[in-house]
Amino acid sequence: MNKIKAGIIGGTGYTGVELLRLLLPHPNVDVSCITSRSEAGRAVSDLFPSLRGFTDLAFTEPQRGSFAECDVVFSATPNGIAMTHAQDLIDNGVRLIDLAADFRIQDIAVWEQFYGMQHACPQLVAEAVYGLPELNREEIKQARIVANPGCYPTATTLGFMPLVRAGWVDAGNLIADAKSGVTGAGRGAAVANLYSEVADSFKAYGVAGHRHQPEITQNLQALCSEAVSLTFVPHLTPMLRGIHATLYCDLNGEQSLDDVQALFEQAYQGEPFVDVLPAGSHPDTRSVKSSNYCRIAVQQAGGSGKLVVLSVIDNLVKGAAGQAMQNMNIMFGLEEKIGLQSPALVP
Repeated sequence: MNKIKAGIIGGTGYTGVELLRLLLPHPNVDVSCITSRSEAGRAVSDLFPSLRGFTDLAFTEPQRGSFAECDVVFSATPNGIAMTHAQDLIDNGVRLIDLAADFRIQDIAVWEQFYGMQHACPQLVAEAVYGLPELNREEIKQARIVANPGCYPTATTLGFMPLVRAGWVDAGNLIADAKSGVTGAGRGAAVANLYSEVADSFKAYGVAGHRHQPEITQNLQALCSEAVSLTFVPHLTPMLRGIHATLYCDLNGEQSLDDVQALFEQAYQGEPFVDVLPAGSHPDTRSVKSSNYCRIAVQQAGGSGKLVVLSVIDNLVKGAAGQAMQNMNIMFGLEEKIGLQSPALVP
């Protein structure tokens, strides 16, 4: 088959360089265009020396029609940018994978509330497919627009999904205590993200209302008839990569921990990038560093008897660029694991 012609809108952030790291060696992809207003004319390998010898592309100004020759475009921009390009891309027969949040939430009023801007392309929101393959694989195959999930929502949704779908837990009392490495905040300069501000410290943020809470709730609500109520508290940890979601819930029946273990193993049997660990395991973020895997373990808390699900991913791979490439493979009928089979980096 001919190679897929791929373009990237906004390739100067951590997600952009991660996309390039994964796409450039992909045997079925030709990255033909990458844009940046701030770096237009500069060689990609000049900004990212790690890519020397892998590409001779230079950043270009994003202009109308820039991607007309592409088969697929990845938008690795801040929220609010992809939606300004979407209609033009679709009109030119180009499929869009948005790594930001412009098309993740189906309720436009909720999206505007949490993202603080008016949606520029509401006519395409209902068509967009939420790009979690473990949830929407068949729909992704035919999608013109894929809303690539957020990193926290990926780890949290995969951790809760088998239980909520089976109706085994009280969906009105779900708790997600999640932690992220600092690359989740992006590459833009900010005092709060300086090394001296982040190192040797640990803090919660967004407790009063984080943007990923309605995204996770939407995912889980689609799996059950009971009203979902989610308490979601994110934390910033002094590490570069990784998401660790510790999820708490109450079983609503007589299921044992062995039953829950079997439920997860059955739910994710055959899933190429979800690894249900043996009973009693405690996954760590290092076990998924730079990989597209989500590793999950189930436990029962002493004292309260609450069920505890532990879910870890790399926020830049399964939480962003790797999942986007997994979606691309599905959209173009490729073997889903192509380009994504490398094990985690250790140490």
